[in-house]
Formats: sequence, structure tokens, C-alpha cells
Amino acid sequence: MTEEFEPYERRGSDTLEDAAKGSSAPVARGGSVESSSHAGRPPLAKPDGGVLGPHFRWITIGMCALVLFVAFEAMAVTTVMPVIARELHGASLYTLAFSGSTAISIVGMVVAGAWCDRRGPSAPLVLSVLLFMAGLAIAGLAPDMVVFVIGRLVQGLGGGALTVAVYVVVARQYPARLQPHVFVGFSTAWVVPSLIGPFLAGVLAQTVGWRWIFLGVIAVAAAGLLMIRRVLSTDDGTDDGSASDAVPSWQPARIVWSVVAAVAVLVLGTATELDELWRWIVFVLSVAVLAVAARPLLPRGTLRIARGLPSVIATRIFITGAELACEVYVPYLLIARYDLSPAIAGLALTGGAIAWSGGSWVQGRLGERRSNRAWIMLGVASIMLGLVGTTVISAFGLSTFAVFGVWIFAGLGMGIATPRLSVMMIGYSTPSDQGFNSSAQAIADAVGGSSAVAIAGLLFASLTAVGGSWPFTVCFMLGSVLALAALVTASRVGALRR
Repeated sequence: MTEEFEPYERRGSDTLEDAAKGSSAPVARGGSVESSSHAGRPPLAKPDGGVLGPHFRWITIGMCALVLFVAFEAMAVTTVMPVIARELHGASLYTLAFSGSTAISIVGMVVAGAWCDRRGPSAPLVLSVLLFMAGLAIAGLAPDMVVFVIGRLVQGLGGGALTVAVYVVVARQYPARLQPHVFVGFSTAWVVPSLIGPFLAGVLAQTVGWRWIFLGVIAVAAAGLLMIRRVLSTDDGTDDGSASDAVPSWQPARIVWSVVAAVAVLVLGTATELDELWRWIVFVLSVAVLAVAARPLLPRGTLRIARGLPSVIATRIFITGAELACEVYVPYLLIARYDLSPAIAGLALTGGAIAWSGGSWVQGRLGERRSNRAWIMLGVASIMLGLVGTTVISAFGLSTFAVFGVWIFAGLGMGIATPRLSVMMIGYSTPSDQGFNSSAQAIADAVGGSSAVAIAGLLFASLTAVGGSWPFTVCFMLGSVLALAALVTASRVGALRR
């Protein structure tokens, strides 16, 4: 089958086919979205049997194990952090232990992306796992809260780099038809900890102690690294000759901008703790700095929603922000306005997590029946339905069961849209920019989520005096508006006509 590629410079075309007319060969920084085998090195072997077939089994299991241990750590820390802060006498550093890890992950993403483009994902993957394991050890053995926060920062650096390296491995080792199935595994690896992670973390904290939540996960990380040793031993960072022989430069300026972006995210996360006037001043300044710093870290045209890859990244920013801005207030609404217990209120998020996994499975199972763009549009529409429904329920005080019902649509939509956005990001990439584009997607998640949560927090704090359901309703309205913006950008991601 003839493959068609869209040149990066001409991504204003409506379809990749339009951009490919007049050219029979791939162009640098281009990529087939729907039908290319993959960008970069050939797969390790003929991909018979799917992602769990003999050729990909241990690579798939190993990468899912790595995603699983990162996800479990994220869920578990949220549960036991009050215990840790009390035992280490570090309540003043409570927020920094969370926001610092997210902020510094941006630096890890950018460094890993540049490294992957220069030498392939092998070395960045190994180092990122070792950094995360070192962070776990530091946090698990911390004698005080300061050392614990240092461990969390090391974890964030390694976790950000790991996210990027894993995406590049998928791009280089799996053909395009199998990539949606790989992302089903990743989604499941996130959902399982969201279901059992908090409970298991609580049990461990009450029995053997919270330190083993960090120290015990090191073995899982080491096992996952060993399972993908085949990738590490065969991927030397070279390609199949389809791209330029020139090795991308490090571009230290991007690393500097990543540090600036990390500081902006960190300050943004603490804005709600200031007085009402200062919190908005700090917020506006932080967002302005973040927009300037993020510009060189994202594909050209992202901020103006250009067609193709820029719109893929922009859609990721909007849906992540929309989902997180509402998710943090769904249990709060059920507890404060409907008098439910925390355990029952948390079931709403559990239902959304299960729906997320289900949506991911559906798009992987039926993926070839619809285009990537169609799946993304369907997913974003489902997200918007869930968030708009939650807004209406909050505004008019409708039934509790309605909240549980509509939130399923939000999770379902995320499960459908996010894997397909990842597939399109890989499809638009070549070996010379797979790392950069993967880091851009990871940064989109971090920036979109942290910014939206900060805005929602400011709105909620400002409207608390009004009382009633207004603070919740306005936050859900914010998520709905972001979902609507995502629907617009999703229509510009491009498509390939066969």
C-alpha cells in the first residue's frame, strides 16, 4: 500500500493526502497518521500475534509495568501524604511535595525528548527509571520532610523523562496498527491503581508503614526494566535511512525554558494560598510566563491552533484541563451538597476510571472502522457531554445518581480520545523529532492540567462566600468551556483519505 505523508511545513492542508500530492517520498518532519507502518526503526520482528504475541510480549508487559508503578505511586502518595506530613512534621511543605514533582517533571520531559532524538530511547529510558527508583529510595528513607520533598523532586524528574522515553519506544518498535492496542495497556495500567491504589496504600501505611509504599515499588520498576531489555539492547538510536543523517542538536535554550515553565507551574499551584488580590495577580503573571516559556517546547503553531500536529497537542491541553478541573470537585460536590460519605463519593471517580479503561478498549478493538480524527471527535464529544451534564446537575441540584451517570461519559471520552491523540502524535513524527513531539504531548498534559486546576481553585475560592452550589457550578462550567474548545481543535487534527 502506498503511504502518504504530510510535510510539517504544509500542515495547513485539510488532509494528509492533499499535502502528499506531487510527492512520492516522505518529507522530513512529516508522517502518515492513518496508514504508515511506523516512524523510525523497523519493528523488532514481524508483528504477528499483536502486542502480546511472541515478538512484542515482554516489551509490552515491561512498559505496562513501568506505567503501572508510576501510576500506583501517584495514587498512593495522595492517600498517605497526611500521614507522612504528620510523622515528619512537615505540614508547611505539604503542597510542595505534590506540586514540586509535577513542575520538575517538565524539565525531565524536555531533556529526555532531546536525548531520544539524538541517541534513541534506550539510555533515557534506563536513566529515567533509575532516577525514579532513586527518588523512591530517598523518599522512603527520608528522616525529615525536606529530604522527603527532595525525593519527590527526583521522582518527578525521572517520571517526566520516563513518560517521553516510553512514547518513543512505542513509535520506534510498534507498527501503527498495533499502537492503539499498546495505549489500551497503558490506560489499564493507570486505571488499576486508581481502583486499588488508595486502599492498598492505606493498608500498607497501617500495617508495615508508609515507607514501604515507596521502597516496595522499586522491585516492580526493576522488573519492568528487565522485561524490555530486548529494546534496550537493539535500539541504538539509528533509523532506517528515511530521515536525514543529521543528528538533532541539544538546543540548551529549550532546557532553560523548561526550567522557567517548571517554576511558573510551581508558583501557579500555590496561588490559591495567597490573599484574594495577590492570588489573581500571581495567577496572571504565572500564566503569562508559562505561555512564553511553553512556546519553544511545543510544535510550531500550537498556540494559534494550526492544523495537524499543533491541533493534536492543543486538544490534549484542553481535554486534560477540562477533565482535571472538574474531577477534583466531583467528590467535593457529593460530600458537601449531597451529604455522601467520602467512600461513596469516591465511587463516582471509580466509575469514570472504569469507563476510561472501557473507552480505551473499544477504540483499540474497533479502531480500524473509524479514522483517528473520528475517534477523537467522538471522545471529546463524550467528555463534553459528561462535563456539561455535571454542570447542569450542580446548578439545579438534580439527583445524586445523575452525577454518577454523567461522569461515566467523561471517563469514556478520555479513554477514547487520549490513545488516538497519541497515535496521531506518533504519526506526525519522524525519528528526528519523535522525542520532541512526545515531550510536547507530556508537557501538554502537565501544563493543561495544572493550569486548569489552578484556575478552578481560584474561582472556587473567590465564590466560596457566595455559598450554595455556585462555586461548584462555575468550576464545572470552566471544564465545559475547555471541552468545547477541545471539540474545535479536534476538528483540525487532520486526516488521511485512503
